[in-house]
Amino acid sequence: MPPAQPMPHHEGSATSAPRREDHEPSRWRSVWRQLPLLGALVLLWIMLWDHIDVLTVVTGVLLAIGVTRALYLPPVLLSGRFNPWRGLLLGLRMMFDVVSASVQVAVLAIWPWWKPMNSIIAVQLHTRSDLVTTLTAEAISVVPGTVVVDIDRERGLLYLHALGTRTAADVHRTRRHVLGTEERIVLAMGTHEQAASVRQERRERRAARTEEHR
Repeated sequence: MPPAQPMPHHEGSATSAPRREDHEPSRWRSVWRQLPLLGALVLLWIMLWDHIDVLTVVTGVLLAIGVTRALYLPPVLLSGRFNPWRGLLLGLRMMFDVVSASVQVAVLAIWPWWKPMNSIIAVQLHTRSDLVTTLTAEAISVVPGTVVVDIDRERGLLYLHALGTRTAADVHRTRRHVLGTEERIVLAMGTHEQAASVRQERRERRAARTEEHR
């Protein structure tokens, strides 16, 4: 009979009980975490009315507070990190993808011999962050030809409908595009640990391609 293995030590076990403030942030910290969401809701309200005045802003603030209190959702934890250079590259790549995909979809729409062949593709993301998953799904859905139809939050899976996927190579290209978008989002605004993991995976892929070419 094999000897008993020692029990691994985990943070938050009985030997190291977490402090109360680790799980219950102060009132001011909770308000601070909600500020980005409140600001986004107020901005959305102003955009719906298409003009700015005191009444619009005040009603937007009141509605934002009412929505966040009446329809409470778990807070989205921000990383507290933003890389301006990576953010610029992310924005430029998004604009390029939207323009190029729009041209491709327009050509396919008027091409008389084109026969649609579409697929529902499951893509395993690298991260489990709700923020990164949401931003990746939004970024993919903005590009014409692809739209996210479902998200498996627990397993980090995106299910998307992709246009023009006739071969396995087309499916593989679509998955690469989704993962590339996720990587650019992580490098722009993910946590330091997530960014380091993405950089390490990129180095490993480059090393694997170098070995294949030898």
